[in-house]
Amino acid sequence: MTAHVIADDTEALAVAAALADAFRAGAAVRDTERRLPRAELDRLSASGLLAVTVPAEHGGADVGALTLAEIFRLLGSADASLAQIPQSHFAYVNVIRRQGTEEQQKFFFAELLAGARFGNAQSEAGTKHVQDIRTRLERSADGSYLLRGVKHYSTGALFADWIPVLARTEDDDLHVAYVPRDAPGLTVVDDWDGMGQRTTASGTVRLDGVPVPADRVLPHYLTFRGPQLHGAVAQLLHAAIDVGIAGGALAEAVEFVRTRSRPWFESGMETAAEDPLLIQRFGELALRVRASEALLREAARAVDAARADLTDASAAEASIAVAVAKVTAADAAVEVAGALFEVSGTRSALNSLNLHRHWRDARTHTLHDPTRWKIQHIGRYVLGGTPPPRHGLL
Repeated sequence: MTAHVIADDTEALAVAAALADAFRAGAAVRDTERRLPRAELDRLSASGLLAVTVPAEHGGADVGALTLAEIFRLLGSADASLAQIPQSHFAYVNVIRRQGTEEQQKFFFAELLAGARFGNAQSEAGTKHVQDIRTRLERSADGSYLLRGVKHYSTGALFADWIPVLARTEDDDLHVAYVPRDAPGLTVVDDWDGMGQRTTASGTVRLDGVPVPADRVLPHYLTFRGPQLHGAVAQLLHAAIDVGIAGGALAEAVEFVRTRSRPWFESGMETAAEDPLLIQRFGELALRVRASEALLREAARAVDAARADLTDASAAEASIAVAVAKVTAADAAVEVAGALFEVSGTRSALNSLNLHRHWRDARTHTLHDPTRWKIQHIGRYVLGGTPPPRHGLL
């Protein structure tokens, strides 16, 4: 596999904008037919975008959070399923940056620069809660490991070259095992049946005694023993996808009302776009989208500032800024995607147009973690100066 190597933030944004335009054209059909985006992902890999956070000393562009968030916003505005697939990819690149040895970093960063994709196998179903990870890394006599467990919601695993697996060792510490997609004992089942994000292939990964060399296992538990941005970056990308969905839905609504909607007879107007009540509603929706975009940028800048000077205080400020952006983005995505029908009229509900994919994607994606808990942490921080917890979801 070979890939272009992106030089800097400016090139990364230009490549992302071009790909978003290309991916937008087929998004509705891919969703309708549940056609998995293998060709589009190959194009994403070849573009070099998946390696833009590789450190400069390893040959990467090492782009900041502001650029990375904008990349995801652009992709999310075009195809929310496609944008969701690399979200975990970048989260697990960050694990290597923070916890990888020099040799591990050298190996995996070279893989990324060549176009390799990371999937994920982190969540489990039927456990007590989301952090009740029961997949196990069993140590063998030679120091290697065997992986045993079942993972669900494994977005991107079906398309991955490497699948990072969250698992616990005998001392119950959390590790990440980076496993080749074709490893013996590893099975990826394409059984995702969500109403939204239909082409993410967020199915099941079965791990039946998968052999893992010791040098492919990283101590993820160490990430949370000091100030960290792991959760902030991961949540920033989720927020960016939501902001993208909101912007994409608004753009679809604008186009529909301009070209297809009829004016309501009481308006006295020749076109729907001249209806003062519709103008008012579009103004309200534009405010929601622009506010979410502004808060996303503010959160990304807070992450970049904390990365430059990482302390407990700067990490807390970044996490809270991201939480604010995520709550706002989730609300905007659901509201604007739903309002698309309100402003466009009855014809917009035709199944053949598949405009409902925006709402289905928004409603599905915003279920990743409850915003009500983010609001709790924001309130505690503002009122009492209580820093958010270090659990990777803030």
